[in-house]
Parts: sequence; C-alpha cells; structure tokens
Amino acid sequence: MAATPSTMMPLGTKAPDFRLQDTVTGKWMTLDELKGEKATVVMFICNHCPYVLHVNDELVRVANDYVPKGASFIAISSNDVENYPQDSPELMKEMAEKMKYPFPYLYDETQDIAKAYDAACTPDIFVFDHELRCAYRGQLDDSRPKNDIPVTGKDLRAALDAIIAGRPVPGDQKPSIGCNIKWKDQV
Repeated sequence: MAATPSTMMPLGTKAPDFRLQDTVTGKWMTLDELKGEKATVVMFICNHCPYVLHVNDELVRVANDYVPKGASFIAISSNDVENYPQDSPELMKEMAEKMKYPFPYLYDETQDIAKAYDAACTPDIFVFDHELRCAYRGQLDDSRPKNDIPVTGKDLRAALDAIIAGRPVPGDQKPSIGCNIKWKDQV
C-alpha cells in the first residue's frame, strides 16, 4: 500500500473530454452528457485500493447530497486489468451495484483519460465549475486508512459548497493520497 500523492492539475484547466463505457449499463458516455449544471466531480477510483475502500461510503454520501444541488459525479477506473484483474469491468459493475453508486463507473481501458487528467492515484478527485474549469483538485478529507481521522468529505464538500454558491474555492488545496494508478507499462 504505497502512498502516492495526486499531481494537482493547474486550477483553471479545462476538463479533458472523454467517451468511456459505463460498466453498469454498458452505455458509452461523454463528459458533455454527464457534466453538472453547477459542478462536475471526476474521481479516479478502483475496486481494490484500500484508500478508495476507506472512503467509498463517503463518496456515495457526498454524491447523494450534492447531485440535487446541481453537481454531477463521474467515477473512472484506469487500472491495468491484466495485472490487476480485481479492477476488471465485470467486477467494477459488481462494486457499483453493491455500493449503490449514484454515479456512472466508467472504464478507461486505454488509460488515455487518466493521462489527460494527469491522474496519479486512487482516489484522485477533480472538481470543475459550470464552465468545466478546474476549481478544486485534491483530497476528499484528511482521513486515511489507519490514521483514525473520521471520513467526512470536508474538503470536497467545502469546494462544492463554494462553487454552488458562486464563491471562489480556497486555493490552499491538499493533494489526495492513495495507491498509484496501475499503468499498463509498469508492474
């Protein structure tokens, strides 16, 4: 469980477009179809990472709390499924159904989308405003497996509250920490 920090996309960066398959419905989806009215949260997650498993319930709670307020949530897994079969699309679908994800769980088979977002770890969280400009990137909150800090989603919630209220998101943003994305050319 090596801790890898997110690379922190520059604020103001336009969200890279994508067309990826939802592992639950089988439908191909684009960023334009999935973007929120006020905010769009793009999360790079996976099935097996202990950091993601630690925050999974809170990701669902945050999404359920903020979708009615005009935010959309998109989960993407970009891991190499040949070397990490627990992250296969079939098992992604099982996880999404088990967790009752209120957001699509998309599979980035080529890993091109993770590279376009400069995603480095799971979970890696990006929040875009209504113009799809990066307003927040970083951690869900200070909780990590085994640090005994409660999972609250406070950092992501604060960013979403600011965007929805039309206020600037504070620039002091902490990187997410998690397992590195399992790149195909690395084992």
